[in-house]
Amino acid sequence: RLAGYLVYFALGAAVLTFIITHNVRSTISVVIVAGACGIAAGTPLAILGAIGRAARQGAIVKGGLYLEALAEVDTVLLDKTGTLTFGTPQIRDVFSTDGFSEREILAAAAIAECKSEHPLAKAILARANDLAVAVAEPDHFAYTPGKGITAHYRGEEIVIGSRTLLMERGVKMILPTSGHSSGVSEVYVARGGRVLGTIRIADVLRPEAKSAVAAMREMGLKTVLLSGDTQEVTSSIGRDLGVDQAVGGLLPDQKAEWVTKLRGKNRKVAMLGDGINDAPALVEANVGVAMGSGTDVARESADVILIGSDLAKFVEALRIARRCRRVIMQNFTGTLVVDSIGVGMAACGLLNPLLAAFIHVTSELAFILNSTRLLPRSSEIG
Repeated sequence: RLAGYLVYFALGAAVLTFIITHNVRSTISVVIVAGACGIAAGTPLAILGAIGRAARQGAIVKGGLYLEALAEVDTVLLDKTGTLTFGTPQIRDVFSTDGFSEREILAAAAIAECKSEHPLAKAILARANDLAVAVAEPDHFAYTPGKGITAHYRGEEIVIGSRTLLMERGVKMILPTSGHSSGVSEVYVARGGRVLGTIRIADVLRPEAKSAVAAMREMGLKTVLLSGDTQEVTSSIGRDLGVDQAVGGLLPDQKAEWVTKLRGKNRKVAMLGDGINDAPALVEANVGVAMGSGTDVARESADVILIGSDLAKFVEALRIARRCRRVIMQNFTGTLVVDSIGVGMAACGLLNPLLAAFIHVTSELAFILNSTRLLPRSSEIG
């Protein structure tokens, strides 16, 4: 596109020169000196080099279009579980209602969760295994994204998940008093229409998460944490990370709505996620970024994949994309300056076609060499 602008400029300048001077030699010199080859050759080389450099750093960009979009991002939306945390939560406490034992609560929860691939399910099943709780498969299993699981076992309904899901299933909400603890997710367990208790589960933040968020903010980016956890838990994690905004209690379609709303305000949005729940938002974003350890659906929906799920690699990819854009604009500006001066000199008869060709080739070589600065060096190992 940039090269096209310069071609129109060159042709227009040549026509104008011939109309004014009626000098064929000057007109030919104008056409020769005003070339767009530096842009036409330098831009693909810069993008190719940037994609290669990003890959060396552990970020796989699926195409030049997404690299350019990444350079324009001004808002970053972050999922919590598996993105900012390791996605391997552990049970902190189990609180009972009406005298139910921990084994009874875990037995019911394990029946519902035994077919689930959610990180919270793995934590529950791990604790059940530690306590030698027998785990049976449910007769019926239904997962509601962002809310929880409804299962049937021997004629009884087992519901495990959010308070909202229990209320939707008509469970009488007499909840245990579990106290307050920041950054902990509470999972409610009900069986046969009665609440057995709650399981408090906490995940561990990735060590690079806080520094990555700080680096994004230093780059002038707005950071927003989006999570299906309660607002209390999400706000606590958000404060620890230093994000600009933390929004909890979101279903998958609501995350996508957040992306759509921000894009409607002309924000350039990057969405980072790792799970099936994040796929709609990844598709809606200007740039969808999936963690390498995430689900196949998330990786297929994303435009950029982070190998090793290291947030620092995303920050580096942002820097590389911005540097690529700067190099392209340097080439464009430089070509425009050289062409403008060369056209002026050629139109005035100060350049012959041979000298015009020399200036053209020399400037083209300079801009191509400028683009090669983005090519990854052999010493840069991701």
